[in-house]
Amino acid sequence: MDEFDFIIVGAGSAGCVLANRVSANPENRVLLVEAGGSDRNIFVQMPTALSYPMAMDRFNWGYHSEPEPGLDGRQITCPRGKGLGGTSTINGMVYVRGNAQDFEEWETLGAKGWGYRDCLPYFKRAESWIGGGDTYRGGDGPLGVCGGNDMRMNPLYRTFIDAGVEAGYPETKDYNGEYQEGFGPMHMTVRDGVRESTARAYLKPVLHRSNLKVITNALVQRVELEGKRATGIFLKTKSGTRYIRAAREVILTAGAIASPMLLQLSGIGSEENLKEAGVEEIHRLPGVGENLQDHLEVYFQFHCKQPVSLNNKLGLFSKALIGARWLLFKDGLGASNHFESCAFIRSKSGLKSPDIQYHFLPAAMRYDGTPSIAGHGFQVHVGPNKPKSRGRVRIKSADAAIAPSILFNYYKHEEDIEAWRQCIRLTREIMQQPAMDEYRGEEIQPGLEVSSDAEIDAWVKQNIESAYHPAGTCKMGEASDPFAVVGKDCGVHGLKNLRVVDASVFPTLPNGNINAPVIMVAEKIADVILCVDPLPAATVSINEPKDWQNLQREGSPVREVN
Repeated sequence: MDEFDFIIVGAGSAGCVLANRVSANPENRVLLVEAGGSDRNIFVQMPTALSYPMAMDRFNWGYHSEPEPGLDGRQITCPRGKGLGGTSTINGMVYVRGNAQDFEEWETLGAKGWGYRDCLPYFKRAESWIGGGDTYRGGDGPLGVCGGNDMRMNPLYRTFIDAGVEAGYPETKDYNGEYQEGFGPMHMTVRDGVRESTARAYLKPVLHRSNLKVITNALVQRVELEGKRATGIFLKTKSGTRYIRAAREVILTAGAIASPMLLQLSGIGSEENLKEAGVEEIHRLPGVGENLQDHLEVYFQFHCKQPVSLNNKLGLFSKALIGARWLLFKDGLGASNHFESCAFIRSKSGLKSPDIQYHFLPAAMRYDGTPSIAGHGFQVHVGPNKPKSRGRVRIKSADAAIAPSILFNYYKHEEDIEAWRQCIRLTREIMQQPAMDEYRGEEIQPGLEVSSDAEIDAWVKQNIESAYHPAGTCKMGEASDPFAVVGKDCGVHGLKNLRVVDASVFPTLPNGNINAPVIMVAEKIADVILCVDPLPAATVSINEPKDWQNLQREGSPVREVN
């Protein structure tokens, strides 16, 4: 077929959702185009093996930033998923919706109708929470969400929470519910012991539909425009380049790097970038590719005085046993990402919501899953989640196969630098609480010699890594905003029949991992595309911390840690 009603470009977290929802109407002919291939791979499906697919060219586009001036010229890796499920096939499976204030912020920035009460019903519609539905959680949605092994398999998970409470922070039973702030168990997109990518949750159950076609291993070259109307796409496969017409809409769901890239390849963007890349300007929109944001993190690492960490499970024999149990029963250590406790705290007074996130891991290991010390250890991944620094994505040529130029401008804004100093000091304070005494050995990194502002700044520049949450490059906002790319319906400003639906439309980053908000955005826009009434806004209150103007944490009227 050379014509469909809707063409969805990118079978990732948003694309699979839209393919499911839009094709639910049998009158809609829907095409889903993916540049990668199948997601069939044991390392994709097994939660504990999460480091393997990210290291495979088959599943990862493998982007890198330009030398980052704020990080002493380091180039930072920027993994993006390739294949059915997109980045949901290679991510850490952490399920965080964000804070209610994040979506209130979106609305104040021009994304009308995207306040927390408007978004909550769509978070619920997407989700099948293992604990069942309630005011805040969904119980019968496509996406399975659980608590891993519910912290049963290691005492360090609970110890980390206890340390946070001792430091004066609240304990939260459900950070995706009414109260995000505090220490508690972490949730993950795992169902019945298997990674719950959007391909598994949304796409595979509907592949039988006769009105839905999926094309893989097909690289979209550009969107075709006739005047100010999107009419189709050019895509390249092994058999050559072909044009496919969209009778109603082209919807870009290629992510925060590839969606702005596709707009630019199609002649939509800033005059300067298009001219430099040798692309004819068709529609000037200077915000395309701008406003790039990302979360950064480091990991604090400690020796463990008790032989309870997972470091003795990182050898080949132990991994084989874990893998065998998972293959047979889909449970045990193989069924978890091992981030089973976490925290969200405020870095200073004057904030209505948390801006620092913790992932606790009961092992001392590298990003590739190998041990980083001899003996036992543990680590906590931490970083500020509301960065002020902004970067950009720009194509370098008219060839869709050439990776774009990516510059995050990490660690350039003075508020980000100060947030990192506070982050290091607050983390060290938490880890020194009495609850940790039984287990906490020597601080491996940063190391106690890293304590002054200058020492923290130097260490952070050399050690921070991306948390892999790029967003914001096709910002949602009003047409009067010269750098907004899409409106509240995710339609591209000034053009017809063209939408962008993925993390690129976020005006700002939410406080947490971004997969859950991406799925929510797609669920919400699906109703717009289908021309059905939106779900009624939730009738819930939006809580604020007690005396947030003056207190950094409720449990103690002290201490701004300096």
